[in-house]
Amino acid sequence: MENHHYATLFQPLELPCGTVLKNRIAKSAMSDSLGDGRGDPTDAQIRLYERWAEGGLAVSIIGEVQGNPNFAEKPGNLVLRSDSDLRRFQTLARRGSANRAQLWLQLGHAGAMAHPPISDPKGPSALDIPGLICSALTQDEVRALPSEFARTARLAKDLGFGGVQVHAAHGFLLSQFLSPLFNRRDDKHGGSIANRMRLLLEVVDEVRGAVGPGFPTAIKLNATDQLEGGFDKKDALAVIAALDGTGIDLIDISGGTYFPGARSASDSAGTGPYFLDFAERARPLTRKPLMATGGFKTLQHATDAVARGSVDMVGLARALVLDPTLPNGWRSGTKGAPKFPRFSDPPEGGITAWYTMRLTELGEDREPADSTELEASIREYEDRDSDRISTWNARFRARRVSRPKVRLRK
Repeated sequence: MENHHYATLFQPLELPCGTVLKNRIAKSAMSDSLGDGRGDPTDAQIRLYERWAEGGLAVSIIGEVQGNPNFAEKPGNLVLRSDSDLRRFQTLARRGSANRAQLWLQLGHAGAMAHPPISDPKGPSALDIPGLICSALTQDEVRALPSEFARTARLAKDLGFGGVQVHAAHGFLLSQFLSPLFNRRDDKHGGSIANRMRLLLEVVDEVRGAVGPGFPTAIKLNATDQLEGGFDKKDALAVIAALDGTGIDLIDISGGTYFPGARSASDSAGTGPYFLDFAERARPLTRKPLMATGGFKTLQHATDAVARGSVDMVGLARALVLDPTLPNGWRSGTKGAPKFPRFSDPPEGGITAWYTMRLTELGEDREPADSTELEASIREYEDRDSDRISTWNARFRARRVSRPKVRLRK
């Protein structure tokens, strides 16, 4: 690439742990919903991450990998624990790190927003509001959480994955603890922002202790929940300042929540990156590398953010769903912006369903459908989840269902 300005996007980045990423482009975490319903990777999922690695990015992050299947976001989530199909996970780690790419697992826990047909929703506090009912985690359950995250992280390292990302964004469990809307506790994990971030810092410290100093450990954090009375930018800046004293290697800044009825930031009709202004405010508070996810649609967007110093990396999601070879094309100068589809009056969740089914097409090496009609995508997405619910419950919940004892006849 002759243009020096654009070449800045393809300079290596050394993380504090010593790992060197080959460029500044990441495939940010998405819930790809490609697990087999038993928590294990499918062939399509393995191929999907291999395609992204071949496409030239530096790191891919697999969204919502559960250490505890009782608080899953969807029945297509992966579950990584000692009785998982570890050979399948090893294959995923190996093929997803082709072409000097890194493949990281996002450590997930949906908490209050766990999917009720397969989970037991529990959050920082009990809630009973339209679309969301959960009970409160006990103090013993909260104390056990850092070790749960740490065990999953250690297993990821042992299986050959390149790193992990602690998920503290988008309204899932650690994000719930940060938010005064979800967190109404009156113990040491509730009240002030110093208390509300306590669990997050405990998780980060225990994960780092489990994986050692040389293993990339990132975090995804909201700049704001975009909910009135929720986690705001002032609190987010306080968390970033506190993270500067931890073993975190990369802070991925995002925003919004999947709270029922809330609009996803990724469904915004904006024309540029969403969180660069916040990243610029965060920059003086930390020496950690920063990444922003959301709204990057063009080479110019991505390059300007890195060249200006607002962030050290850019996180692409839907752009890489539309074209998994985009980094190679940008580097060679042969590609511009992908052509984003336009949807007319999309129903809630419809755009997410469309992109999720596009991921399936990529993983199966099928040509994408040209249609932007959402109803078919929604039906296919929901039908697949419905099929997997029984599989999931048979795998993870059968032992927890009390059954009447049967007296055998002599």
